Formats: sequence, C-alpha cells, structure tokens
Amino acid sequence: MTKRKLSRQQSWRISKIQQERTDRANRREQLTDEVLGAGELGPEQDGLIIAHFGTQVQVEAESGSSQRCHLRANLDGLVTGDRVVWCAGDPVGVVVARHPRHSELRRPDPYGKLKPIAANIDQILVVIAPFPEPHGNLIDRYLVAAEAVDIEPVLVLNKTDLLDRDPALQGRMDALLALYPTLGYRLLRTCSHSGGLEELHQALQGRISIFVGQSGVGKSSLVNALLPEADLRVGPLSELRQTGTHTTTTAQLFHIPAGGSLIDSPGIREFGLWHMSRDQVEFGFREFRPLLGHCRFRDCRHEREPGCAILAAAATGEISTSRLQSYRHIISTLEQPNG
Repeated sequence: MTKRKLSRQQSWRISKIQQERTDRANRREQLTDEVLGAGELGPEQDGLIIAHFGTQVQVEAESGSSQRCHLRANLDGLVTGDRVVWCAGDPVGVVVARHPRHSELRRPDPYGKLKPIAANIDQILVVIAPFPEPHGNLIDRYLVAAEAVDIEPVLVLNKTDLLDRDPALQGRMDALLALYPTLGYRLLRTCSHSGGLEELHQALQGRISIFVGQSGVGKSSLVNALLPEADLRVGPLSELRQTGTHTTTTAQLFHIPAGGSLIDSPGIREFGLWHMSRDQVEFGFREFRPLLGHCRFRDCRHEREPGCAILAAAATGEISTSRLQSYRHIISTLEQPNG
C-alpha cells in the first residue's frame, strides 16, 4: 500500500505543532535553568510524585511535606508514582532525575501510541460486585491485563451485604469465583457500609495499589471508606466517574491512614487489553504457561488442532472449559478492527 501524501496545509500544521512543542520544552528548560542559576534551591533529595499538573508535578519529600516542582525538559515522561531526585525551592522546586521504575501502567494517546499514566504500582485490585453481576470473561480480561504488565492482581468482591439477602445470587457468585483461588489469585470480600474492610486494609499495607472495575461496583465507596477526607480530596473524581468525562483529570496518589497508598485516575480505571498480542494473552492465563510451546504446531490457535497441549489439558480438566472459552473470546475481540 502506497503512503498517502500529505497536503501542504497538513504538512504545515504538523510542522507548527512540532515547533510549538519544541518551544514549550525550551521555555521550560530555560525557566528551570534560571531557577537553578539563582541559587535558590536546596540540596538534592529523593521524592515521590503524588500528582501531575501539565508542566509541573507535586513531589512528596521523605519527611512527608510536598511542593510543586518544575521539570527539566528531558524528563517529559514523568507520571504519578515515579520516584525522583529533586531540589526544594522558593516558591517552586525542580525535579532533576528519575529513578528506574519497577512497573508502569500505560494507555494509548489520541494517536494510538502507548504512554505511561502511573508508575511503581505493586498491585491492581479488580473490584466486582453482585450488581452489576459480573461474568467470567470480564474478570479474565482484567487479570490478563494485569499479568501483561507484571503487576499482582487481587480480586475484591464488594457489596457482600447484598449476598446475605439473596441465597441464589450467593450461589452464583460462589460458583463464578471458586476457580480463581485455585489459580493463585487472592480473593477479598468487602462491604464499605458495614465495616467489612479488615481484609482490604491488610492487603494494602506497605503497597501502592489501584482499583479497577466496572461502574457501579463501589470503587468510589471503597475510596471514601479508606480515606477519611475523601469527600474533600476525591469528591471531584467521583463526579467525573458519573459524567464519564475523563480528559482533564490527573492521577493522584493518596496515603491511606491505616497503611499503604492508593493511586486514583480515570485513565487507570479504563485499564484494559491495549495493543496486546496473542502471545501476551496466552501468557496472561496462568494455567496455560507450563503448556506453552508444547503444541504440535508453533502457530497453534488452541481450537481444533491435533496435538494441542491446551486442548489436551482441557479434556482432562487440568484447564477449565470456561477459562479456555474466555481465552478464545478475548482473542476474537483482539482480532476485530476496533478490538
């Protein structure tokens, strides 16, 4: 296929956008150099980015205090959760370097390029609830996405008080979730209204976590229960959840009084199977991993091929039929033009 030739106006527009970005970076670098040259900065110290505001970030010192900071031009990709080297200033500090990340979450930008939105997360809490009633494929999609970025997923069944009123629903939820602990996934049961958060508090201790899940499963209620000042600090985010407007909200990191930290961001709540390959999806199913590479054909699709190790394991019950069907459904959606 021949490349489509850009019109003169399109070429001019692209050049203009690129020049504007360069000019902004140069102005930011000049401002940073002026602050550095003025001798108004303190010594270099380690810090944690707890919020991102365009060309500035909020950096938390090890003492617990925080300050807005400029970024050097070569540090354009900083995100909430990054650990950095910075210098305090009056009135604004400067971030001078970033420590290596041990994990990152990314999402596509408007041009389809994956960009980080949060870093150094230790676990992803997949929140489900009796209503809206979940299904296995939805849960599996979240788990596969977490496995792909090598961040531990934890299943959280919220609103457990609703199950006490409906034994039939209790039975369906138990049947749906019974498989996951056998695969090594931790399952927590919570209810923010009746004080049933002991397991969750324990799971959050000493870790940086995020919540993902469908609208209506109670993520906002959990955040408010975990953060006593949630009405003040995350109220605007709750409103954005209801309206679905996600474009202007930044990821923010909150420290939980009982221990641990929580990163909250609309971009993270949309966390999903972005630009994943078949190999990545296969690896995201934990029970598949020992069998990968043992099929007769290298390009085995695990459908009807002879000598398929995955099909053989499903026939003996080593792999559940529901998980195999879930895998096939995920692959079929990835193969769609907009999947």
